[in-house]
This record gives sequence, structure tokens and C-alpha cells, in this order.
Amino acid sequence: MAELDTSGGGKQKGGKVRTKKKAVRVDLTAMVDLAFLLITFFILTTTLNKPKAQELIMPDKDDITHDQLPVPESKTMTLLLGANDKLEWFVGKAGATPPKVIGYGKNELRATLIEQNEKIKASHNGQPMIVIVSPSAQSTYKNVVTVMDELNIVDIEQRAIVDILPVDIDLLKRDGLYK
Repeated sequence: MAELDTSGGGKQKGGKVRTKKKAVRVDLTAMVDLAFLLITFFILTTTLNKPKAQELIMPDKDDITHDQLPVPESKTMTLLLGANDKLEWFVGKAGATPPKVIGYGKNELRATLIEQNEKIKASHNGQPMIVIVSPSAQSTYKNVVTVMDELNIVDIEQRAIVDILPVDIDLLKRDGLYK
């Protein structure tokens, strides 16, 4: 319980007699109770920011099955992530078609994904394309996340993140995307 004492007491010089002021008493108990109730209310009703994460389902290393269905090379698009926020892409096998270097913007990567997906759907009776993402040692984590986000935006569900092959590294070196 808090109280405020404003009494003026004692005798003053000069012989004047002052009237004694009455003590003003302020009880702050109710205000402290209200403050704690409000703090408790806001703590309990606040929703904390939930981390935004993209689910990525990876197979078990112990559960390797060799009974995989064959996929035609003409249905696969390979993205080689290189340095300087650039990537190389080609459809089919490396060397069969000349790879093209593009950036990660929506006018480059997204437009390419949409265009190639439509071409592959048209030539394979509506079956969607499969995208193989091969990040190199020169690419960044941001590059991988950007590619996965673009694949989600374009609605390409069949994708794989694989280790980059020496042939692919040679392609990146040839075009200046790997040091």
C-alpha cells in the first residue's frame, strides 16, 4: 500500500503560525492490480510469429530402392546453380541441348519455367515436367530457396535436389559461373 504524505509541520521562523496541512493518502493497490491484469491479458492473447518453412520431403538413405520408373530425358529440366546469382538450364541430357544462362528474377527464371513446362506438357500428353536442381559450391542458400519458391509459384511439384556432377561443373566453368 502506497501513501503520499504532504504534511507541512513544525514551527517556522518569524512567528507566524501556519495551519497544519492534512496528509493526502493515495492508495495505488487497485492500479497495480489493474496493470498486472492488463499485462497478463496481453501476454496470453498475443500470437507469436510462427517460423515460415517450406516442407521438403527427403527419402531415407537406408531405404534406397532400385526399382525406379524410367523417366524420359525430354521430360526433365536441369537447373545448375552457379556463382554471381546466375544459373544455367537445359532440357534433357547435358550436352544434348545447349544450356542457357539466366538470372533468378521473375522475368527470367519464372518465365523460363512456365514456357518449358507448357512445351513439355504439350509434347507429353499433359504430363508435367520434372525439374532437377543441382546447386554448386559457388551458389548460395538464397539461390536454392529462390528456385524452390519459383517452382512453388509455377506449381511444378515433381522436383529433385541432387549433387552436381563433374560434367555440370565443366558447363558452369565454361560459361564463367564457377571459379
